[in-house]
Amino acid sequence: MQVVKLTLVVGLIGALGASAWHVAAPTPQASVPPPSAAAPPPETGTPVYAANVVARFPHDRDAFTEGLLFCNGTLYESTGKEGASDIRRVDLATGKVLARARLTPDLFGEGIGCWKNSLLSLTWKTGIGFRWTLPTLKRVGAPFHYTGEGWGMTSDGGSLLLSDGTPTLRRIDPAGFTERGRIAVTLNGRPLAKLNELEFVGGRILANVWMTGFIARIDPASGRVDGLIDLRPLIAEVQASDPDAVPNGIAYDAAHDRLFVTGKYWPTLFEIKIGEEVGRAN
Repeated sequence: MQVVKLTLVVGLIGALGASAWHVAAPTPQASVPPPSAAAPPPETGTPVYAANVVARFPHDRDAFTEGLLFCNGTLYESTGKEGASDIRRVDLATGKVLARARLTPDLFGEGIGCWKNSLLSLTWKTGIGFRWTLPTLKRVGAPFHYTGEGWGMTSDGGSLLLSDGTPTLRRIDPAGFTERGRIAVTLNGRPLAKLNELEFVGGRILANVWMTGFIARIDPASGRVDGLIDLRPLIAEVQASDPDAVPNGIAYDAAHDRLFVTGKYWPTLFEIKIGEEVGRAN
């Protein structure tokens, strides 16, 4: 059985307790095994799935993407870097920015989440967040505060979910932004850190794993990663030369059952479907 090594960044190595994920291709099985043949052993590890491209759309190649979402049928994006962070409403077909709200130069913008008719945004190390009206992107109300770093955010319909770079996701009350609970995320029984941009799709949490070419699919009840989505062919296609140009941005258009991904400084936003199993991560 063929095995492919996937080397991870140092910060993720510690979380996995190993220097690489070993992704093994599925073992071919005969459709009708001989009667005398022993049953094949159960496969171990976490399934890895292909990301099949359905369509391609233009994306701002200068955008240091930190958050991506559909809210009320409209595409929104947040970007990072001090002095360049903003929240924007984007036309999917053209990639054109239709409206933009800039953060002050001292803030590094991060993930965004949708709640009812408002958008909430995080900042990286300052522990401060904001609420914005939709679709106008006007600041509303007082800033909210949280401990630790802000990375990614999404909603499961009852709470907001927040990532902070650790293997733990936090459940947040959307009204007061107070913590309701935590989800400890594991891959093959080991804590999985560097969870970044989030999206909630079909009862599962999708999370970009920072500095890797993979999206983790997380069971919110157990925290277990029950699948990985391989974005490495998309990385190869965009031919990004900047080391920071990693996948970061997952948006789900629930009204039309469409899933989109992009990355920092990527010229393309991809509509994808989760395809067949291509291997196992051990």
